[in-house]
Amino acid sequence: MDAATDKEPQPKSAVDTDAGIFANDSKLAEIMMASPERFINRELSWLAFNERVLEAAENKKHPLLERLRFLSISANNLNEFYMVRVAGLRGQVDANVDVPSQEGLTPRQQLEHVNARAIRLMHDQQKCWRRLVRLMKDEDIHVLDAEDLSPADRKWLKNYFLEKLFSVLSPIAVDPAHPFPFLPNLGFALVLALKKGRRKETLNALVALPHLVERFIRLPGKEHRLVALETVVAMYVDRLFPGFRVAEVGQCRVLRDSDIEIEEEAEDLVRLYESALKERRRGSVIRLTINDDMSSDLRKFLVDGLDAAPETVFALKGLLGLADTGELIVNDRPDLVFAPYAARFPERVLDFGGDCFQAIKAKDFVVHHPYESFDVVAQFLRQAADDPDVIAIKQTLYRTSENSPIVAALIDAAEAGKSVTALVEVKARFDEERNIRWARDLERAGVQVVYGFVHLKTHAKISLVVRREGDQFQSYCHFGTGNYHPITARIYTDLSFFSCDPALCRDAAWLFHFTTGTAGPVDMEKLTVSPVNMREELIDLINDEIKYVHQGRPGTIWVKLNSLVDGKIIDALYAASQAGVKIHLVIRGICCLRPGVPGLSENITVQSIIGRFLEHARIVCFGRGHAMPSGKAKVFITSADWMPRNLDRRVEIMVPIENPTVHRQILEQIMDANFKDKAQSWLLQPDGKYRRRSRNPKSFSTHEYFMTNPSLSGRGSALEARAPETREIQPAPTRMVGKEPASTA
Repeated sequence: MDAATDKEPQPKSAVDTDAGIFANDSKLAEIMMASPERFINRELSWLAFNERVLEAAENKKHPLLERLRFLSISANNLNEFYMVRVAGLRGQVDANVDVPSQEGLTPRQQLEHVNARAIRLMHDQQKCWRRLVRLMKDEDIHVLDAEDLSPADRKWLKNYFLEKLFSVLSPIAVDPAHPFPFLPNLGFALVLALKKGRRKETLNALVALPHLVERFIRLPGKEHRLVALETVVAMYVDRLFPGFRVAEVGQCRVLRDSDIEIEEEAEDLVRLYESALKERRRGSVIRLTINDDMSSDLRKFLVDGLDAAPETVFALKGLLGLADTGELIVNDRPDLVFAPYAARFPERVLDFGGDCFQAIKAKDFVVHHPYESFDVVAQFLRQAADDPDVIAIKQTLYRTSENSPIVAALIDAAEAGKSVTALVEVKARFDEERNIRWARDLERAGVQVVYGFVHLKTHAKISLVVRREGDQFQSYCHFGTGNYHPITARIYTDLSFFSCDPALCRDAAWLFHFTTGTAGPVDMEKLTVSPVNMREELIDLINDEIKYVHQGRPGTIWVKLNSLVDGKIIDALYAASQAGVKIHLVIRGICCLRPGVPGLSENITVQSIIGRFLEHARIVCFGRGHAMPSGKAKVFITSADWMPRNLDRRVEIMVPIENPTVHRQILEQIMDANFKDKAQSWLLQPDGKYRRRSRNPKSFSTHEYFMTNPSLSGRGSALEARAPETREIQPAPTRMVGKEPASTA
């Protein structure tokens, strides 16, 4: 791709930003490199990402119910952001920590900025919800309020309340004999003011709404007519308090601190996590959302009872808990969701009758999910479990699904007498309980289960299979940028790389020894590993590009990540930009680098793609003095984003891609198509704001391109037909295919 064609023009004079004025003069670089203003705040960058997710809910190109899904995802993202990131900031504020972040804001200042911007985002979510409700009504999907109901509707709902809800609900009056009840994390409740007879005193009460009851109740009939659970309970709540008159009904939702702190010396990591997960449900209140017309008396009762700090209280007009709106995506309206999309199975494996080992032995290949099926990964492990010549299987598990085919294959392999080792990461946030459950099942089957390190998360994605072939042992490995999760593999764009390269297989074995034993990953031949040397290796590769520019040769860096936060790497990229290295970054989420600042980063562009699929693959490319794309470039896939946590506190890998066909696919097809995307792309500006690249519905979409064009390395005998090259492609026709939504959690 010609960098100049897609780079947006930058101002030649001063650039006004929220952080200050960046003047275009000879001293700018020196001033900026010493100033914290060269960084964008991580938390505010994340909020900007979630604003882009919400914008996808406003995108008229998306089918209506997919727009609703984006709204639900945006709300769920914000919940998790508060439960973890904001909880961390509040913890620092409560502990009087005053150490500024890399862009110079103290925890208290960050918290103030975050809350101000988050409340705007929540109001925008409510506006979006109201617009979507109106559009759904036009499509005969009706979300009804109490005043919209007919007498027949009310009669049916009354019976529903008495028959299904009455015995499930637990009304709790709060008085000296009944203390304020505990509302768990994500708890949703009605808050009541009750009167009895002519007494002036008010009795306050709560009715918690159960998680396992559907949020939206569908009325009988052919039409889609739905009523929110809280509306139905509020209509008949007097049945729960006979003898009292309901003077006021309010609503509240509670978010609690859900981050887990691990003690340094943990004798039993699993037992520690099981205990910590119970504590998560009882964390301190991080956000309390209430209806905006709640009276001051009822509000005070609620805030005091929950011991919620004033700055955690947000009053909203509309539907509380918008994350639940995903329940409204009805199955019988296929016209309002993405049309079904069937992932392709790699033809290279089919050429060998489905034998993964023979396909890998013939040539390295990469599978591009979700355009190519994750089934090939499951088949690789299934075949290993069934093959009597397979001696050993080693597997990392960071996240996987219920009824996981990966876990089933490992269990079958162990029961067949093979040596099976599974590294289960119990610290995978919000999947801890599931991972502990899988670990117990694996142990019962005879799998050697290890849990990694107390201080480090094992985030690397590796499978290693050892097979007896004649009088030799042959190893096969799989390296992934995503998780061994067949459900998210339909939604996330990721890469699965298969190889039997002896050096890569030896490195994989070394890495398993590192995570299961005490020895560090020494003598790595090809893999780069964090926290051992990944940051240093990346900075060396960046500096090499500077040297090429000084030699009068091209210097180019192409990177695709989920997040870019690490200050040392950002400063290295700034130095490369100042030297004349052309840097193109595709960063889906958080980006703390300021692109396009004259004298500092005018050679850097940052693009974010938010669309039907969640961009998740991580790719790193260095031109090595050649015009890109080049067959001589260094190309890597990696499990790591460029964040301090990934480089310092996680076990991650960076895998070199040396096979020419795989190299070409990643560099010339995947990266080039990402750079060309305009339909769902945003460009980061120097002030930290994002600008839509194009609103033209016919603009090129990387997702549509890959749904309609096969990849290179997995095509096998199909390569007899000419493979498409993205540098020659025209914008694909606007066509929505596939049934899985874009997920941005």
